[in-house]
Amino acid sequence: MHSRAQIRTAMVLLMISICAPRALAQSPDMAPYVERIEGSLVSFEMMPVPAGTVQVATPAGPRTVEVGPFWVAKTEVTWDLYDVFVYGLDKTSEPASDADAVSRPTKPYVLPGEQFGHAGMPALGMTFHAAHAFARWVSARTGHSYRVPTEAEWEHACRLGRTDPSVLDARAWHAKNAGDRTHPVGTSEADALNVHDLLGNVAEWVVGFDADSVVKGGAFEDAPDDIGCSARRSQTPAWNATDPQLPKSRWWLPDAPFLGLRLVRDP
Repeated sequence: MHSRAQIRTAMVLLMISICAPRALAQSPDMAPYVERIEGSLVSFEMMPVPAGTVQVATPAGPRTVEVGPFWVAKTEVTWDLYDVFVYGLDKTSEPASDADAVSRPTKPYVLPGEQFGHAGMPALGMTFHAAHAFARWVSARTGHSYRVPTEAEWEHACRLGRTDPSVLDARAWHAKNAGDRTHPVGTSEADALNVHDLLGNVAEWVVGFDADSVVKGGAFEDAPDDIGCSARRSQTPAWNATDPQLPKSRWWLPDAPFLGLRLVRDP
């Protein structure tokens, strides 16, 4: 016997699988690509996500949402990329022809999660404000419109990835296999969209249904039962409790080394 919740979930997944081929056929120009940041040696990959319908659990109850096609980053944003934003590593000695008009973070007193390593690791501990500023900066540097995903978009991509409990250990870093730390991006098995680490490693910022700051998917410190497409957490004051600044930093959450960021782009 299956519960009503299990049956409802199966129906949603079936609906998505039916919609996906039709959406891809309508968007022949949407193919995987590599984006490079001008003035640096850093690049990242983007993967297409077809349109579809997804049912998302929200604090106000379940909502059914139509999601258009978009691209999603193959991996979480790495420190290699985020460092260019934070430390201005894309700047040259020659005067710029135009300004990107995007402010950059203050340098952190202590880099969140520095004990986990740096090169190839997921950037973490940035605020919701910083996540949006970073997306604007990437857009200015590339000429493409990048942003923080909505909760519906993120969950739609997650469900299309088909990471069920039987493959969770291979596709997600969680409390039972992560060793209480983050891991280099792309080292877990890719999902059905050829995307890595949507679940686990670091939870990822999304724009909630009421434009609130939410992180999705669960992180390396969460139990396997708390990892999933519906897993969500809202920011609390505890995430910034030890910041000595008054007022608290707009850019860093020193007590939240479990959250990071993934970019999306509209067609």
